[in-house]
Amino acid sequence: MVLKFSMKDTIAAIATAPGVSAIGIIKISGSQALEIADRVFIAQSGVNPSQCKSYTVHYGWVVAGKNADKLAPSAPQSQKKIFSCKPACLKKNILDEAILTVMRAPKSYTREDVVEISCHGGYVAARAVLGVVLEKRCRLAEPGEFTKRAFLNGRIDLSQAEAVLDIIKAKTDSALKLGLQQLEGVFSRQINSLRDDIVKILALIEVQIDFPEEYSGDAGKKELCRGLEDIHSRLSCMLEEAKHGQVYREGIHVVICGMPNTGKSSLLNALLRKERSIVTSVAGTTRDIIEEVIDIKGIPVRIVDTAGIIEPRDLIERKAVKRSRQCIDSADLVIAVFDAARRLRADDKVLMRALVKKKKVVIAVLNKIDLKINIQQEEVTRRFPSCVALSAKKSKNINLLERTIVELVQTGRVALGESRSFINTRHQHVIAQAHRNLKSALCSLREDLSFEYVAQDIKDAVSCLDELLGKRFSEDVLDKIFNEFCIGK
Repeated sequence: MVLKFSMKDTIAAIATAPGVSAIGIIKISGSQALEIADRVFIAQSGVNPSQCKSYTVHYGWVVAGKNADKLAPSAPQSQKKIFSCKPACLKKNILDEAILTVMRAPKSYTREDVVEISCHGGYVAARAVLGVVLEKRCRLAEPGEFTKRAFLNGRIDLSQAEAVLDIIKAKTDSALKLGLQQLEGVFSRQINSLRDDIVKILALIEVQIDFPEEYSGDAGKKELCRGLEDIHSRLSCMLEEAKHGQVYREGIHVVICGMPNTGKSSLLNALLRKERSIVTSVAGTTRDIIEEVIDIKGIPVRIVDTAGIIEPRDLIERKAVKRSRQCIDSADLVIAVFDAARRLRADDKVLMRALVKKKKVVIAVLNKIDLKINIQQEEVTRRFPSCVALSAKKSKNINLLERTIVELVQTGRVALGESRSFINTRHQHVIAQAHRNLKSALCSLREDLSFEYVAQDIKDAVSCLDELLGKRFSEDVLDKIFNEFCIGK
C-alpha cells in the first residue's frame, strides 16, 4: 500500500494539551531526531544530545537564531564559562530553560530515535520551541502519527493502537482499566488464540483435501464440527461482550423529563453533587437542555435535564419543549419526575401514556417525599415498575436511584460483568464477519459439501482475525482509526 506520508520523515509535535500548564512537552521522532536536538538544545553538561545514552535526562537551554547551531561548546568547562558570563549573543538566542530526554531506537515508543523536550507550559513557550524544531529538517506530525509509527514498526498491533485512544478518551475508572487491559495485549492474546485454533482445524481439512484416501469418515467429521462449534461459541461470547465494552466506552444517554416545577433540576444537581442547574420555585425556570457526564458505579452516564413539557407560551418555550421531546426520543433511559406532594394532573398522565407508547425504558421518580405525599403511587407503578421515591432537595434516596439505573443497565440494555477485552465498533464488525464465516463452514461440513468450500470459509475467518490485529490492513482503515487521535500522540 502507498502511505500518504513518508516513514523516513522526522516528525515533531506538542504532546501536551494546549493552555496554561506547568510543563509543555515537544516530542521528536525519526532518524534525524538526535541531530535536530543537537541544533536546538545546549546541555549544561556540554554534551550534545547525539552523544547521550538512551533513557537519560539532561538540563539545558533551547536556543534559536541563525548562529544557534554554533553555540554548543565542545567541553563542559567551556559550557559552564559561557553560561556564567551570559554573553549577549547567547542571551538573545535562548528561548527557554528545558529538560531533554533521549530514547534511542528500537527501545522507544515508535521504535525510532525519540527526543522529548520539556519546557515551560503555557500558550507561548511550547509553540516557540516547536517552531524552532520544525525549522531543522522536520515536519509537523499528523494526528496519531506517533502511535501509527509504533504500529507500522511492529511495536504494537492495531488493537493495541486503538487502546491508546480508548485510554485517552476514558471517562471512568472502569473504562480506563479496560483500555489498559487491551493495551497490555489481553484482547490480542484472545484473538491470536482463536486464530491458532482455527488454523489447526484448517490444516486438518487441507490434509483431507490433499490426501482423501486418509479421510477418517464420520468420526473425523464430528471432531471438526466440535472444533468449529467451540470457536463459533467463543466468537459469540465476544460479540455479547462487545455490548459491555460499548457501554463503558460511550456510556448511556439518560434524560430527565417531567412537568414544570417537579424538581428535575434539583434532581440533576443531587446526582452531580453540585449546583449545576438554577433551581427556583418558579415553574419553567429551565428553558433549555442542560447536559453533564457523571460516573455511576463505573458506568459513564450522559445525563440531560430538559425543559418542562408544557403547552408553550412563546417561541423560546416552543423550541425548548421540542428539544425536550427530541431528547426523550433518543434516550437510552428516561427518568420521569413527578411531584409526590400533589395528585397527578392531566399533563402528567399524558406524559406517562406517551412514554409507554414510545416503549422507553423508564424510571419513575416520585420527588419531594420530604413533604406530605398526595400522589396516586399505584397509578404510576402500574405503568412503570421501576419507581423510586426520593427527595432531591434533601438528597434522600439518591443512592437508591443510582442503584436502579445500574440494575436496569445490567438486566436490560447491556450485559455487564467482568469484561476481559474492550471491543469497539470496528472489532465488533470484523468479529461478526468471522462468526458468519465459521457458521457457513459448519453448515457446509454438516451438509457434506466439498472440503474446498469449508476451507475457503475458514480462510475468510482467519483473514478477518488478521484484520483485527492489523496483520493485513488498508490505508482507509488506518486513516479512520488514527484521524481520531490528537496531534502529538
